[in-house]
Amino acid sequence: MTAGALPQARSFVGGDGTLLAADVWGEASSPPLVLLHGGGQTRHAWDRTGPRLAALGWRVIAPDLRGHGASQWSADGDYDLGLFVQDVRALVAELGDRPVLIGASLGGLSSLLAAGETPRAAIRALVLVDIAHRPDPRGFRRIVEFMRRRPDGFASPGEAAAAVSAHLPHRARPDAPDALDTPYAPAGIRNNLRRHGDRWVWHWDPRILDSFEGRMDPPGMAERLLDAACATEVPILLVRGGMSDVVREDIAEQFCDRVPHARRVDVADAGHMVVGDRNEHFIDAVVPFLDGFLAG
Repeated sequence: MTAGALPQARSFVGGDGTLLAADVWGEASSPPLVLLHGGGQTRHAWDRTGPRLAALGWRVIAPDLRGHGASQWSADGDYDLGLFVQDVRALVAELGDRPVLIGASLGGLSSLLAAGETPRAAIRALVLVDIAHRPDPRGFRRIVEFMRRRPDGFASPGEAAAAVSAHLPHRARPDAPDALDTPYAPAGIRNNLRRHGDRWVWHWDPRILDSFEGRMDPPGMAERLLDAACATEVPILLVRGGMSDVVREDIAEQFCDRVPHARRVDVADAGHMVVGDRNEHFIDAVVPFLDGFLAG
């Protein structure tokens, strides 16, 4: 397919046989780059990023994580972090050719552990989008509280877009002209919702929240993530939202101090959801890092 065209639909098999739906942009002969969204999002978080990176020469794969979007839900409601890690390893193995991984939040944690712990996923490089070894508990709780609100859903996509706007006041209002092309405008937000009777609910398994509660900063997790980052032995770029309330500046600095092959860039005027807040600035931040891997 040609870069910039509509994505092709594809499915992958996760670590335990779970089917993962994905969108793919770019030429089959181009080097692979995988975009992994955060918890409570879907592959559509990358709808503006995918074609832009494909136009630069990448074959871009954006899967729905298990329990999200069109991917299968865990039959027993288990969403332990290790299952997401297994899915990333299985996806990398199926793709071959050492992809670059770009992971936001949950997608970043899963990618980091998949690449840094045995058996290590064979990748070229890793981009962590506003995730490091230790989250700020206040920002983490704010996200979980938002995800727990409105379990009965919304009367319309517009109502859901207004809820996102209230949660993210630094973004343009959903009815503003410069917000019409974002994933959380009323037209685009349908991709993050599903019909449930006469209501619209978020397009992810609500049981995911049960595992999120214990994932904030359990004992030993910070050192585990730092050890994994050091063990990857591939270049790491930490892209932090300049306004993030999840990755504090001191934590980002500590991560890069502890991981010799990691460097950092901040995206001004972006919060935790960097890509949704400032997609063009995010692309500007990652392209210089990615350019070095197109030929290798």
